Amino acid sequence: MKHAGPAALDRLEPLLVQIRTLPGLVEKSRGVFYRKGKAFLHFHEDPAGLFADVRFVGAEFDRVRVETEAERGALLMRLASFATRS
Repeated sequence: MKHAGPAALDRLEPLLVQIRTLPGLVEKSRGVFYRKGKAFLHFHEDPAGLFADVRFVGAEFDRVRVETEAERGALLMRLASFATRS
């Protein structure tokens, strides 16, 4: 699964705009977010669709599908909830 390229990130731009407003996240490069100096969120494209890798707990990334608007909304809600924690 390759990292999301410019065309995939263009499809995700409305989601990226919303993620950029969340406290505590820093976008190091387009679609790559850090939290407390550590890689936190990035995106992949695959024949099965678009996915986000998010480090919610521990050292491992959780893979979350973000192909549909509903999936993107669910990720955003989870990120917003997580971002409000210390």
